[in-house]
Amino acid sequence: MSRADRRRWRSARTVADLGGLMARWLEGEIASRPGYQPRVGPDEETVHLVPVLAALCRTGYVTTCSQPGLAGFGADGRWWEQRAAVQLVVTDSALQRRLAEDARAAGMLVRVNDYRRGGAQDRPVVATTADGEPVTAFGGRIGRADMRIQWPELSRRLYDRVAHGTYVAVVAPEYGPAGERLWEILAPLTENTPQTR
Repeated sequence: MSRADRRRWRSARTVADLGGLMARWLEGEIASRPGYQPRVGPDEETVHLVPVLAALCRTGYVTTCSQPGLAGFGADGRWWEQRAAVQLVVTDSALQRRLAEDARAAGMLVRVNDYRRGGAQDRPVVATTADGEPVTAFGGRIGRADMRIQWPELSRRLYDRVAHGTYVAVVAPEYGPAGERLWEILAPLTENTPQTR
């Protein structure tokens, strides 16, 4: 990560600041983000998701991982299936409630992992398979070491806020392109919702 990018991330003081920076990284204005390969932007398969992801980041959510719904043969010759999915950090309880309620009402799978003392810890849900075997999952507890790897450039105060926030994974129940409806379900969350501090 360049010194300029490192300074940007270190200068973030609030979740709103962090979300704004993440939106700028998604849109290609910032070359690097914490916990991700330096000078690499979002994967090519997620480019069409950037408008919704960036809008969520500017609304008080911070997206940490996402994938589209896909199905097809991979370069390795295996049959790959993905559920559309996103994981977000949410530190505002009203935003978290709205996200979980709207997603569940639309039939999405929701996993909540609350990192406050005694917080709920949901089990992960498989989001990608290869020849029917699980490859990746969304949701589930993030260990302390992995949390530090995910947010190394943040100020200590903001890191504490994010590391003790709530991580919500929203996953389409169906594999493949049909799950792309997830992004239409999430888009209204960005309307008329002020950024939180």
